[in-house]
Amino acid sequence: MPSIARTRDGYRIEVSREVDATPEAAWQLLVTPEQWPAWGPSVRAVDCDDDRIEAGTSGKVRLPGGVWLPFEVVTCEAPGENRPGRWSWRVARIPATGHRVEAVATDCARVVFEIPPAAAGYAPVCSRALDRIESVLTGEQG
Repeated sequence: MPSIARTRDGYRIEVSREVDATPEAAWQLLVTPEQWPAWGPSVRAVDCDDDRIEAGTSGKVRLPGGVWLPFEVVTCEAPGENRPGRWSWRVARIPATGHRVEAVATDCARVVFEIPPAAAGYAPVCSRALDRIESVLTGEQG
């Protein structure tokens, strides 16, 4: 169920789920551009020179319908002791979803999408992405 929360980027709609995977595994999935099409319903392909993103990483994502849009990662902070991992980006220069991984336990992570209020209609897409993330991390076919 989506909720409203104050994030570093201001108020956002959050869609989240706990998954049976280590926080490190969840984080690695989210910061590996070649994996984005496996879990992102709106990402068909990625053109990016970096194996793992960091602040300043840029490239292009191909959307359904074949349109390529430029992206730039604005923030990227790996998880640390008592601190979640979080990254945010701009797609076509427009602030897009934030991505967060929180440790629930050593073998359980909470994956969170932070959606700008103007993109509230994107919440169902993020919910589908969480289904796919869970499937990828647990090895289940969805």
